[in-house]
Amino acid sequence: MSDDIVNIEVDGEPVEAKKGQMIIQVTDDIGAYIPRFCYHQKLSIAANCRMCLVEVEKAPKPLPACATPVMEGMKVFTRSPAAIAAQRATMEFLLINHPLDCPICDQGGECELQDQAMGFGRDISRFNERKRVVKDKDIGSLVSTDMTRCIHCTRCVRFGEEIQGKPQLGTTLRGENVEISTYVEQNIDHELSANIIDLCPVGALNNKPYRYSARSWEMVQHATVAPHDCVGSNIYAHVLRGTIKRIVPRSNEAINESWISDRDRFSFEAIYSTDRLVRPRIKESGEWRELDWEEALETGARELKTAETHGMLASPSSTVEEGHLLTRLAEHLGTSNVDHRIERRDFSDQDSDPAFPWLGCDIAELEKQDAILVVGSNIRQEAPILAHRLRKAALAGASVSFVDSEAHEYFFAVDHQVSGAGLIELLGSDAMRPVVETLTNADNALVLLGNVAGRHQAFSAVRSLAADIADKTGAKLGTLSPGANSAGLSQVGVLTQQGAGLHAGEMLDASLDAVVLLNIEPDGDLHATSDAMAKLAKQGFVIALTPFVSDALLEAADLLLPIGTFAETSGTYVNVEGTWQSFAGVASPVGEARPAWKVLRVLGNLVDADGFDYVTSEDVLEECRAAVGDVEATAYRSPGAVAVASGADDPANDIDTPLYSVDGLVRRAAALQLTPEARRAAGEG
Repeated sequence: MSDDIVNIEVDGEPVEAKKGQMIIQVTDDIGAYIPRFCYHQKLSIAANCRMCLVEVEKAPKPLPACATPVMEGMKVFTRSPAAIAAQRATMEFLLINHPLDCPICDQGGECELQDQAMGFGRDISRFNERKRVVKDKDIGSLVSTDMTRCIHCTRCVRFGEEIQGKPQLGTTLRGENVEISTYVEQNIDHELSANIIDLCPVGALNNKPYRYSARSWEMVQHATVAPHDCVGSNIYAHVLRGTIKRIVPRSNEAINESWISDRDRFSFEAIYSTDRLVRPRIKESGEWRELDWEEALETGARELKTAETHGMLASPSSTVEEGHLLTRLAEHLGTSNVDHRIERRDFSDQDSDPAFPWLGCDIAELEKQDAILVVGSNIRQEAPILAHRLRKAALAGASVSFVDSEAHEYFFAVDHQVSGAGLIELLGSDAMRPVVETLTNADNALVLLGNVAGRHQAFSAVRSLAADIADKTGAKLGTLSPGANSAGLSQVGVLTQQGAGLHAGEMLDASLDAVVLLNIEPDGDLHATSDAMAKLAKQGFVIALTPFVSDALLEAADLLLPIGTFAETSGTYVNVEGTWQSFAGVASPVGEARPAWKVLRVLGNLVDADGFDYVTSEDVLEECRAAVGDVEATAYRSPGAVAVASGADDPANDIDTPLYSVDGLVRRAAALQLTPEARRAAGEG
């Protein structure tokens, strides 16, 4: 028998456990439930609530299962009279000051305290004194507070200290007067902060935009995928009669663990914004009028058929199915001008692009690297979940270094932070010597190119230098790609190669007869392109498939076709580690919006393209998978020295997209735009 294994008994049944495990971890593994409030598998042990008291043979009193390690020969009783009595006494104590306001509490129906009170509470309280009342706190636009309900489990406090790395909540006073609060009523201000809503077991911390809008038992839970970054966080949408009321995490240890970013949680608000395009529109003699779908599609098809030159630009968050149909439509029209790299400015070595931009390792493996160098990235804004993984790696002893023209705050010990100049200058400076040495000495090393690097005016040179560092140190080279599906769109061919057609930058610089914009807003999504509006004005007939209408689209486009958001369509995203994740439409379409893949399918039929007889998005996906096959994650290999134009390495040319400006959904999410981060980005403080 291994020295790491101990033999114990749980409720009379023999169990093998790992030495050092707590009783509650062992019972969870074997399915023997022990009630708890403060314990959470992702947080440190606090043993605050005492709800998990169990009887242990020869122990003089019940012991907390969350803080008692197993020992050889230990006999544990989770349902003995002594254990039940201890748990009932704890529950009575916890309910002394609780307001018992379940009928008006948003947590009602899914409240851990409510559930435990049914199992271990008394019908009538013996407490006759005045209950404690705690003033609610204003901690921002995302989380509402009802602090009288708080039982001081400190899950929220530990989350800030251990997961965020930025303590924002803490305890004040002592005894019965203990309160959990921020310092001088500050707003919580972290990209993962709203996870405390899910952690709170009693309804003291609730989803502020969702507050009083629905009951848990009225809604239907649908699994889907977050659409804002390359991680593809797994989420649940809670839907009431076709309307999304809230988003919560869907646990997936390989991708997002138990967490999601605030961006993924609250962006759905934009689905119901006043900016939604609810009917097709066409511009005639400078004036817009609404028209029905039949006329709109026939008009769009006619313009595409009569045009001699075409351009197809897609958002990097378009689904695999949408991207595939766009390329097939372009193929029928006789053009190779298709691209999703709308933020890229340097395409000089695009022929050296890998098969698809990937992380260099699995997402879960990121925290197991010994040394990591991140080049040109504000990773907390680009991919908050990956930033969390980096923090875990650093806490585990990894050397994490950053090279960027601007130094950012990461809430963990950064080994080297090289900043203050252009990326090319920095990568070739003496300041990189200790970084290179660290990478060389590490068994598992990784170099990551971020989105700031991807938008650099001399991206080819930046990538070549980063690849050279990786080659010389034996490190892997990875990429943080923009949008939710750059990896998938690259695989299905939504990009051109030199000599085969025009890339995104060339399409905008050209004067094409017909241009299709798939889920792109010129002023927000083409921000890396100088004078994007002026360049679109030079194009012929611009067809925009878009969920939203904006002043920029009204100025740039000639035909607007309303499409559904990620929640109103089915599709597939491929994340940065290469995992294909399909999802179904979970919400009723707003107005006359249609799934983009259906709109593209009908356009294909109307221009007489062969094979556009798909019935479901699964039909499109099946064709995609057959066409793509098994694409291996191939690494970029530099073609050699890359010429750099004068002034291309100016730090001012590095574009950092704010956390809450990455796409049309996020830009219209009211709660997110009221956060300190959004207000700082807007220059309001």
